[in-house]
Amino acid sequence: MADEAPAFTPVNLLTGFLGSGKTTLLRRLLSDPAMARTAILINEFGEIGLDHHLLERIDETMVLLPSGCLCCAIRGELAQAMRDIHGKRERGEIPLFDRLVIESTGLADPFPILSTVKADPVLRHHFRPGTVVTTVDAVNGLFQLDNHDESTRQAAIADRLVLTKTDLADEVAVARLLHRIRRLNPDAPVLSAADKDLDAAALFSPGSPALAGAPEHSTRAWFRETFRSDPLPTGAWDPSHEHGSSDRTRHGERIRSFVVVVDEPIDWTAFGIWLTMLLNRHGEKILRVKGILNLAGEDAPVAIHGVQHLVHAPVHMQARPDGDRRSRIVFIVNDLDSGLIQRSLAAFNRLAAPLQQHI
Repeated sequence: MADEAPAFTPVNLLTGFLGSGKTTLLRRLLSDPAMARTAILINEFGEIGLDHHLLERIDETMVLLPSGCLCCAIRGELAQAMRDIHGKRERGEIPLFDRLVIESTGLADPFPILSTVKADPVLRHHFRPGTVVTTVDAVNGLFQLDNHDESTRQAAIADRLVLTKTDLADEVAVARLLHRIRRLNPDAPVLSAADKDLDAAALFSPGSPALAGAPEHSTRAWFRETFRSDPLPTGAWDPSHEHGSSDRTRHGERIRSFVVVVDEPIDWTAFGIWLTMLLNRHGEKILRVKGILNLAGEDAPVAIHGVQHLVHAPVHMQARPDGDRRSRIVFIVNDLDSGLIQRSLAAFNRLAAPLQQHI
C-alpha cells in the first residue's frame, strides 16, 4: 500500500570516482516525482561536507554521514545511520520512504558498503541490497581506471553505468572508455547522463523492463546473492572487525583532503586566474576541488567544482544553505602539500584586495 513502508527496503548505492558527477546526477534524479519517497545518505571524504547543500534538499530523510571513507573510517556510522533512519520511520518521526540511496565518497570501495546490510543483524531484517549505479567520467575516466583501484572496483560491480560529461569529450575518447568499461563489466547497461529521458525509477529498480537486465549468472549477480546468504564469503569485509584488510584501505596518507576557508569576499576574476594556474601546474595531483564561494558584489553564493585539469562552469545558488557567508573550498589531493595551495590563494587574495577597493 502507498501508506506503508516496504517489508525490506532496498539499499541502492550511487558510486563513482571523485568528480564523476554523482551529486549532479542525484540532484537531477530527486527532481523526478518517481523518486519522491527516497531517503538519502551522503558521505564525503573531507573535513566538511558540501554535497548535501548542493542538492538543495535538506529534510529529515537526508542524512550527512561524518566525513571519512565508507570503506574504512566510518563503517560503524553507516550501519548506525541506517538503523536510526529506519527507527524514525517506524515511529512516524520522518516521512515514509520506499528506497534508500547511499551516495558514497568517490574514494570508497563498493564491496564493504554492499556487505553492511548482511553483516549487521538488525539491518538484514529490514533492508535488502538494491542496485549499484556507478557514474563514469567521460573526460577523466580512462586515467582514473588506470591509476585508481577504487575506480576499477566501482565500475566492475555496477548494475548500471552512467556515463557523464560526454559533451566535453570527443567521440574517440568515449569509444575507448566504453571499450575499457566493457572489459571490466560486460553486461551492465550503460546510460548517458545527457539523455533527457533518463528513467530515475528504473535506474534503481532491479529487473526493470526499462533497462537491459544483467544475466542471472553474472559475477555481480553472484556477488549480491552471496552476501544475502550465510556466512560471509572468504575475504569479505566484516564491520565487526576493527580494521579492514590492507588492500581495501590503502588510500592512506597520500590521498587526503583539506578545506580552505576565506572570511572576506573573493574577487571572481582573481580566483579564476588562480584556479586555472593551479590546475595547470598540479592538475594530476588534484583529484577534486569543490566549494561554495562568497564573491565580491554578489548576494547569492556560487558553487564551483573541478576534476584534475577540468573546471566546470560555476553554478549560482539560490541562497546560502546554512547562513555561513564565508567561502569554503574542499580539495582532495594525491601527494600534494596543502600549505602550498593555502599560501598561493592567500597571495592572490592580497593582490586582488587593492583592485576591489577601486571598483
